Amino acid sequence: MTDLADLQAGIDVDRAEELFDSLASVTVEEILGRWHGSEVPTGHPMDGLLEVSGWYGKEFADADHVHPLLFGTPGSLYAVNPKLMPLGTLNRLGPRFPRWMPPGGAAGFRLARTRKHRARLREVRFRGTVSAAMVYDDLPIIDHFHRLDENTLLGAMDLRGSQRPYFFLLERD
Repeated sequence: MTDLADLQAGIDVDRAEELFDSLASVTVEEILGRWHGSEVPTGHPMDGLLEVSGWYGKEFADADHVHPLLFGTPGSLYAVNPKLMPLGTLNRLGPRFPRWMPPGGAAGFRLARTRKHRARLREVRFRGTVSAAMVYDDLPIIDHFHRLDENTLLGAMDLRGSQRPYFFLLERD
């Protein structure tokens, strides 16, 4: 199953891991640019949180300059400092707090805006394969990427304290 709509509708976490492991690796240079993201529901405690938050995606300017969290809509996108997002808390609370929002709803993320790049890209071994990965500057998180097709990546967020990866898609803008 590699149809985007099927993945966005949800997949068993074991199947998501199998799919991720079966996909080709990518280099840092191959993924430079801006990407629109969506979730792959697997039953992970963070399922649904990015969607309700208004997350747009990621921007990889070069290996050392990455905006890991873009919010808004094309023409009015803004980067958010992930250090100001309670990702660890959300991971622990999971379904008990599925609709967390900052004060003012998704617009409240504007309070955490940044112009500074908050992550970098490196090639990292994960689940036996070396591929491009995004390393957050201030958080114990690494997002690993494999190629689903020419313009789509399957991402696996490796978040300290999480038993299984959180899966998401990135489609090239």
